[in-house]
Amino acid sequence: MHRVAVIAVPPVTAFDLSIPDLVLGGARVDGHRAYRVRVCGSAPGPVASGGSLQVAVPHGLEAVDDADTVLVTGTGARDDVDTAVLAALRRAHANGARIASICTGAFVLAEAGLLDGRTATTFWARSAEFARRYPAVTLRPDVLFVEDGTVLTSAGLSAGIDLCLHLIRLDHGAAAANAAARLIVAAPVRPGGQAQFIRSPLPPDRAGASLAPTRAWALERLHEPLGRPALAAHARVSVRPLTRRFEAETGLTPLQWLLHQRVDRARELLETTDLPVPRVAELSGLATADSLRHHLARRTGLTPTAYRATFTRRG
Repeated sequence: MHRVAVIAVPPVTAFDLSIPDLVLGGARVDGHRAYRVRVCGSAPGPVASGGSLQVAVPHGLEAVDDADTVLVTGTGARDDVDTAVLAALRRAHANGARIASICTGAFVLAEAGLLDGRTATTFWARSAEFARRYPAVTLRPDVLFVEDGTVLTSAGLSAGIDLCLHLIRLDHGAAAANAAARLIVAAPVRPGGQAQFIRSPLPPDRAGASLAPTRAWALERLHEPLGRPALAAHARVSVRPLTRRFEAETGLTPLQWLLHQRVDRARELLETTDLPVPRVAELSGLATADSLRHHLARRTGLTPTAYRATFTRRG
């Protein structure tokens, strides 16, 4: 079982702190728990929070020493991070553990020196402060999460869910991540490069209109030659307002969204069926084996055959 240590750095954000246990702790592979999640701090006991909730952690930093993944969740701490926490993070990284952060937990990773020379993200409202304090880090303030080798960072609050689902996908494949998303009633997994927040949309063409029904309709027809005209026809708008509203609601253009969904469908088919690669490409809407190979390699670094060999037994 993959061991996860979640470090609570006071003052903690209670919502962030709950995410790894909710998402990773609830993940199942072949009917068995996929992760053992332990929440820890400088010492067991009460931890100051940034809200009205009282938080207590059951473990000290010894939980970090045998962890496969170490997560730091949102915190209001800056220069006053316990040096024992920083030392534990450096030690875990040196020992080969995967390191990740949710929201302003990125400040703690940066304070430990683990983000120097890397690309990272954090909560957009704190991005200017982060960039000023840590110029050795390449900051991407507009994305949900960033994976730079074995160090991952995510944006604020609910982007931590996207990060944890991404970790499940890395460890156990698309089918396991999709099952975890269904279990917590989360939206379909969003790509890391999606915008952290959606700017105020332009007024819709019809009062209260949303493209959610059109996206749901498209998910059932990914194998068809869908494009902007087909999506616009279903939404009963022209292509230009469709594109504008799509970006306002999802942070992606219609074609970017379609491609992401098609690659995810192909990944799940590779994991859960024995269908030939050309048939997987056809059913996922990627048309040809060459197209599937190209887009899958860009997303995962693996060919369809290698992806299937890696994730079939675990996914």
